[in-house]
Amino acid sequence: MINLLKTFFRKPKPAEDNNEVKYLIVGLGNIGAEYAETRHNIGFKVLDALAASDAVFTPERYGAIARLKYKGRTLILLKPSTYMNLSGKAVAYWVKQEKIPMENLLVVTDDLALPYGTIRIRGKGSDGGHNGLKSINALLGTTEYARMRIGIGNDFARGAQVDYVLSEWTHEEKEAMPERLAAAGEAIKSFATIGLERTMNLHNKKSR
Repeated sequence: MINLLKTFFRKPKPAEDNNEVKYLIVGLGNIGAEYAETRHNIGFKVLDALAASDAVFTPERYGAIARLKYKGRTLILLKPSTYMNLSGKAVAYWVKQEKIPMENLLVVTDDLALPYGTIRIRGKGSDGGHNGLKSINALLGTTEYARMRIGIGNDFARGAQVDYVLSEWTHEEKEAMPERLAAAGEAIKSFATIGLERTMNLHNKKSR
């Protein structure tokens, strides 16, 4: 009888949260210690700073993943392990795996056309010659997703573009980096909470 009563009055298991709002935040870069402090890896640095003490990256299929809870949203942070030119393979897999709508995808990448540290957020666009974006566009079959471009400057001689993007930051750039990473992190949180349009209006104006 006691067991029957226990069964009758047993607390129901909490229902799974089917209303979870998820965002896939992709930081572009190349894996390996030799690339860690290069300009091309600014996407990785932004996600590392955003995760900091609140989330831990673990190796999963096609990349390192961290899950960050923020104001009722789940930010799935992805650092592809496919190397830059095959970034689309990782992005396409995790978009499908996590059922991420295109409007909840944000890709963080470096941009030669912007002064150092400048942040520009757009809701769509061409690859602009960036191989990571080119791969993502091809594998997703669309350019209709948000991207955050972070300026790395263009202080290089003609024909030295590849060497420049794969070179390390200057001392002055390293000193200014924490503030720029924090600004990018705030813009990502803004994207996930107040939406793309308001985030562009707010954070593009703040950028240098």
